[in-house]
Amino acid sequence: MTGTYARRHRPAPRRHRPNYLAALGALLWLCLVALPLYVMLGASLRTRPDYSTGGPLSFPEHLTLANYVRDLSSGFGRYFLNTMIVTTSVVVIVLVLVPPLAFSIVRGRGPATGRVFRLFLLGLAVPAQAVIVPMFYVISTAGLYDNLLGVILPTAAFCLPVCALILTGTMRDITDELFEAMAIDGATTRRVFFQLVLPLSRGGVATIVVFSSLQAWNGFLFPLVLTQSEETKVLTLGLYNFQTQYGIDIPALLAAVVLSALPVLLVYLFARRALVQGLMGVGGK
Repeated sequence: MTGTYARRHRPAPRRHRPNYLAALGALLWLCLVALPLYVMLGASLRTRPDYSTGGPLSFPEHLTLANYVRDLSSGFGRYFLNTMIVTTSVVVIVLVLVPPLAFSIVRGRGPATGRVFRLFLLGLAVPAQAVIVPMFYVISTAGLYDNLLGVILPTAAFCLPVCALILTGTMRDITDELFEAMAIDGATTRRVFFQLVLPLSRGGVATIVVFSSLQAWNGFLFPLVLTQSEETKVLTLGLYNFQTQYGIDIPALLAAVVLSALPVLLVYLFARRALVQGLMGVGGK
């Protein structure tokens, strides 16, 4: 009787009504996102006469990889290598300086740590455009003009404040009980940093890696002002080569854009999970 009574009085399962309005909104958003991608990829696989005749929204009559071949044979490889050098160097500088700095800010008890942190926060309010003239003077005086090192150092300097703020917030989420347990075990500061803080800050570290790599890869102002020759050009400046006094080779330009966007996409795919955890907090909470 008890089982029969329970079955009769069991609440009916709730039926979820389909949300057609939300589905329509998602479809419209998908179209808005997919349309520029279609135009970019489709144009990069078309010839210049085909693009000029059919327009950006028409389907390519004949797919070709000639634009990619022409980009790779016209100095794009040098621009790509220079950008990789700048990006890798900036990320290395950030990874060497920011984690120890954030750890000292979080665990430091002296007044100097607070002043250093406020100094870094002050750097967030200084745009690069406001200091580009004195930056040009300093780089020229140091003999680093038209040198990749002259682009690497200011780019890394402007990445440090944001990266320090992100990683400091991540390390503050580590509970004091864990530090006390390590201290009871007799762990040194070096051991606490490498065996406790860094493993629990993987999300924040991935976040600053992605942020600094994007800032360096997409950098335009510093390479424009602090470099001049073809040997030191990066991708953002190399795209100008497709614009001449007679017009713009749009298919070749968009093929170069596709090639320059692939490394950024790969970085995001590999660091996506850690990046999300870094934005949500330690452990993804």
